[in-house]
Amino acid sequence: MKNWDTIVGNEEIVKHFQDSIQNNKLSHAYIINGEKSSGKALLARIFASAIQCEKRGTAPCGVCHSCVQAESRNHPDIIWVQHEKPTVISVDDVREQITNDVTIKPYSSPYKIYIVKDAQLMNPQAQNAILKTIEEPPEYAIIILLTTNSNRLLPTICSRCVQLNMKPVRERLVMDYLVKNENVDEDRARFCAGFAFGNMGKAIRLARTEAYDEIIKDTIWLMTYLYEMDMTEVIDAVKAMTKYKLEINDLLDLIMVWYRDILLVKVTASPDQVMFKNQYLVLSKQASHVSYEGVECILKALDKAKVRLDANVNFDTVMELLLLTIKEN
Repeated sequence: MKNWDTIVGNEEIVKHFQDSIQNNKLSHAYIINGEKSSGKALLARIFASAIQCEKRGTAPCGVCHSCVQAESRNHPDIIWVQHEKPTVISVDDVREQITNDVTIKPYSSPYKIYIVKDAQLMNPQAQNAILKTIEEPPEYAIIILLTTNSNRLLPTICSRCVQLNMKPVRERLVMDYLVKNENVDEDRARFCAGFAFGNMGKAIRLARTEAYDEIIKDTIWLMTYLYEMDMTEVIDAVKAMTKYKLEINDLLDLIMVWYRDILLVKVTASPDQVMFKNQYLVLSKQASHVSYEGVECILKALDKAKVRLDANVNFDTVMELLLLTIKEN
């Protein structure tokens, strides 16, 4: 069973949860804020299991009936809130699974725990509905909101929750984990850790999935030839990117790593620290044609593209504007 020692990094959050259990000072509402795949759900899962564990320790024992149920996600008092629409959590989702259900006392445990993944997808009506429960919860209710952007939650919700922010895991810790637990060699572990920017889940996905090799290959091709493309070819390149819509943030992160490498080449004139070592000649050529201000402008454009895509702005428009900005700089 997953336990606290499964968590790599974010020691402060782990200690906060352990201390709150030990001192019996649990909050009725938590926000765990962090980027996708940063380990929010794993933290919530272990925390909920520990709270309900029949041994009443600060960690789940893994063997009691409650822990076995929690591990299989069949625990009647640990509710993972579901939503049918992929881009929104509606007021009906919240009412059916939380506000109407919370009046029923726990079946077999001291608490009833509701975990809402992607809580930033709650529309205003859903947020107002859950706010009423957060403001006046039954003493046995605990609500855990997992979000990639707590700024999209109502200020009144944030003010009534204990907010815990995930931090990037140190690169060395990520590398060591990949080598020991995913059986990858040091070079691949170094690339995965560097690309993930401290996001353990992203690093593990990259290490495990051959599909990411294709994303990396396509990103290298795009960055190598973008400056030679005319407008028609840019539009075609964007159309080709649509197959990566679900992984678009990973592709954007790879482009960010490319320009981080360009900065390193400009500063050091050495391939030692760059991620795309096999592309050093291309990086070196591009570094001689782009200014520091140009790289800064491109990095800002990448951040803007992420924000716009997160706000459901048209994919083609966002990506065309991004690629044109890169070409201009």
